[in-house]
Amino acid sequence: MANNKIEITGLRKRWLVSSLSPIFVVALLIAGTFCVVMANYYYNMMLDGLKTRAAHASEYFSSNAVTNFREFYQSASSFASEFSERDIMELQFINSSGRIMASSYGLTAGMAPGTPDIINAFQTKKIESFRGVDPHTGEHIMSVCAPLLLDEQVVGAMRYVTSMSAVTRELLITVGVAIGLLFLCVGMVYVSNMVFINNVVEPVAEVTEAAKRIAGGSYGAQMENHYRDEIGQLIDAINNMSSQISKSEKVKSEFISSVSHELRTPLTAINGWGETLLEDDDPQQLRRGVGIILKESRRLTNMVEELLDFSKMQDGRFTLNIEPTDVQAEFEDTIYTYMELFKQDCIELHYEGSDDLFPPTPSDPERLKQVFCNVLDNAAKHGGAGKRIDAAVTRGAGSIVITVRDYGPGIPEAELPFVKQKFYKGSSKARGSGIGLAVCDEIIRLHEGTFTIGNADGGGCLVTITLPAE
Repeated sequence: MANNKIEITGLRKRWLVSSLSPIFVVALLIAGTFCVVMANYYYNMMLDGLKTRAAHASEYFSSNAVTNFREFYQSASSFASEFSERDIMELQFINSSGRIMASSYGLTAGMAPGTPDIINAFQTKKIESFRGVDPHTGEHIMSVCAPLLLDEQVVGAMRYVTSMSAVTRELLITVGVAIGLLFLCVGMVYVSNMVFINNVVEPVAEVTEAAKRIAGGSYGAQMENHYRDEIGQLIDAINNMSSQISKSEKVKSEFISSVSHELRTPLTAINGWGETLLEDDDPQQLRRGVGIILKESRRLTNMVEELLDFSKMQDGRFTLNIEPTDVQAEFEDTIYTYMELFKQDCIELHYEGSDDLFPPTPSDPERLKQVFCNVLDNAAKHGGAGKRIDAAVTRGAGSIVITVRDYGPGIPEAELPFVKQKFYKGSSKARGSGIGLAVCDEIIRLHEGTFTIGNADGGGCLVTITLPAE
């Protein structure tokens, strides 16, 4: 359980990092851009206001005729004393030497600010601005200096100075509110992501526990499915997998039990007759015993071959040795071999050949004979009660069709779809491993043919083998 918690924590962490990191980076970029834009907006708006005010004021001040410095000083002192916006900014008049000769505050007269806006205004004869720290007070200020001209000569300058503290405070409040809203949005995204990831992690934890139970041997265990999304599809898939594994385990157990029984029976007969023949010299008994031993040995050989073929099918080593083959001749050889064997069991084997010429067909004769023998064996094993088996070979359109029919009880309709599945024996009590038909189906499939099993009209089972022919 501890490992499961670690995995879930890692999943949640990876999800949040991968989803929130880009959002957080974007939020920081937006916040930084907003701060820069708002700061420039506030400062530029403030600067433009000061420049406009300075331009109008200097124009108004210069329009009054000033002929000497005394008149200039009196006009400046009067203009500064009557300045009505002294609460938000300071109006200064600067003489040609760069010192304050009149101020709306009255406390800075005689001081030399020494800021670049004054120097530049005297040099360029244009309005200049400055934003920075006041050398005398250490306060962050913004100033605009407009030169005052007399006969095209700079006789002084008019300077507006305002503190940046109030603007900075307003800017910080605005930016703070904006950043707060931005982080609120990020927080909402985080909460929604947490809700979403929890809705994913909890089902994943359930699926993990169920998968561990199945891996631990609880085959067939089922989970309740409360979801209608991809998680629900995953749960359905795991439930189906669990059911299939349970069925496979059951079939495998039945197969092992069946094969063990099938192997034990002929081995017991061989051992028993071997011991009997060692102690009995009766020729008739000897002949009978040897016949039984050969029959049981042949059965063992067939079972071992089926198991080997099945093993090759499972790991992809099941191949064909293709060569030109007379399919009809191979089938007829098998028929004539089994005719004598079936007579011993009082079963009549009727064969109907074809008068058409069958050209050599690319195929594996040994594998085809294996299919033919298996089909005839099954016909006798499961349909021998009818005491008759019909076999035929015909030429179809681009194909060779082989049919084998018995007159036994047939196959229950419910079992027909499964008779070719490996290990499947259905309700039949006949001996066998349950993989012979699966091997036959694979052989015919590799020949690009079809292998079908069904019930014949009038009773009995009908096997149809179709092979492509040029």
